[in-house]
Amino acid sequence: MIRRLDDEAGMAEALAAPRALIYKHSPRCGVCVAAEREVTFFAEGHPDVPVYWVDVVGQGRLAGVIARALGVPHESPQVILVSGGRAVWFASHWEVRALDLEARVRDTSNA
Repeated sequence: MIRRLDDEAGMAEALAAPRALIYKHSPRCGVCVAAEREVTFFAEGHPDVPVYWVDVVGQGRLAGVIARALGVPHESPQVILVSGGRAVWFASHWEVRALDLEARVRDTSNA
């Protein structure tokens, strides 16, 4: 399930989850169309991992807060895998692929 992330309370919820994926999306970016498909495919196959979707145009300030809180340079599209309240992996642009997300989630499950 993909949840819209609109505020810092939602961000706190994402960071409090044992594992979560934050996806930063720009409706103005063509690469984001492909990345969104990959994230959706991942989310459908992994209902145990909450996915939080951030519109970086409408929620630009929040996108910056997320980048600073997790120590990950802001990019879009971007996925950030969070475990224990910290970023354990991230990818952007054409590197956002469902298979890579699955592998990273599996890696954090076994750690």
